[in-house]
Amino acid sequence: MLGFELRVALRFLREGRMQTLLIIVGVAAGVAVVAYISALVSGLQGSTLAKTLGAQPHVTVRAPEEVVAPPASLPSGTVGMTQAQPRAQRLRSVANWQALVPLLEANAAVAAVSPQVSGGGLALRGEASQAVSLLGVDLDRADRVIGLRSKVVAGQARLEPGEAIVGRELAQDLGLRVGDRLTLQTAGLSDAVRVTALVDLGARELNRRSVYLPLRSAQNLLGLPGGATGLDLSLKDVWAAQGLAEDLRRQLPYKIESWQESNAQLVSALNAQSVSTGLIRAVVLVVVVLGIASVLVVSVVQKGREIGILRAMGATRGQVLRLFLVQGAVVGAAGSALGLGLAVAMIWLFTHFVRGSDGLPLFAITLSPGAGLQVALIATGCGVLAAIAPARRAARMDPAQAIRI
Repeated sequence: MLGFELRVALRFLREGRMQTLLIIVGVAAGVAVVAYISALVSGLQGSTLAKTLGAQPHVTVRAPEEVVAPPASLPSGTVGMTQAQPRAQRLRSVANWQALVPLLEANAAVAAVSPQVSGGGLALRGEASQAVSLLGVDLDRADRVIGLRSKVVAGQARLEPGEAIVGRELAQDLGLRVGDRLTLQTAGLSDAVRVTALVDLGARELNRRSVYLPLRSAQNLLGLPGGATGLDLSLKDVWAAQGLAEDLRRQLPYKIESWQESNAQLVSALNAQSVSTGLIRAVVLVVVVLGIASVLVVSVVQKGREIGILRAMGATRGQVLRLFLVQGAVVGAAGSALGLGLAVAMIWLFTHFVRGSDGLPLFAITLSPGAGLQVALIATGCGVLAAIAPARRAARMDPAQAIRI
């Protein structure tokens, strides 16, 4: 359909080889920057989310906080002295949690539900002691929520009565190895357990204080027989957590919190990062548009005589218009292809030469085919957009006047 326009457009581009080469390289540089930054930010955000959510659920359900009822209002004219103090919080079980688990699992957005009993205690071994967080879980359910088995760095994840899984740093502090025993102590109760595995939860503070126990053992040790202090939910879509938490708050009389609410600063940083990336992409694309437009404007001036001859030979205004639009598309497509190749090379250099202190890549960074195609289509569209003004100018040229120039 565009055979005539395409042949003439390619001929014009070949005649101005240096201009064509420079603008294609400019478009390629812009596409490479956009594609590389997009892949870099996507990889960074994915790594950050994986580390943040690797040891915590997407939504938590807890018992409501205990509050003190306000004092009764006094009759008019009566003077009274009242003082209300906050109630000291204590471990409380989620009411009817056994019936709540299947109800939550029936929600289409929920991937897994894990009951948990958590509380503070002391870990004792010889003369060493450490304040720890005791976490009673069902291993299979907890694994579906936080991937506990995948975090094992030594031993084998197993939670039978009298067994425990501890954080790597806590094991170092207490001089523990897999198979050693330690004593866990709470208010008035203590229990000796054997370490079956060491885990790395992705944060040193978590590793330094986390001790996982069988659910029933933790219930007895923390004085909550048959109870659960919370239900941890894993979702199929992590970004649906806030909406689901709001829906559950309207339906259930519990304290429900999403990971976005418990990591508000992280979410704000990710949003700011996304906005900054969008601004950079927009500025680069504007530069690409201006570069293509400037070259095509010069081409219209330089090719004025040829345009006049084409018009005199019967070329219509529409054909001349499409001729320059095709030039913009060709330049945008060629620059996009070269730019994606440069972006892939930059990503390869980053993953092979930028390493962390452990000698491994800082995080995974890849340019998905979908993202690359999107950037290429946007750049090609920008090329066509940049050609509109020069194309309209060329189409309006008077053939007789153009030939005399």
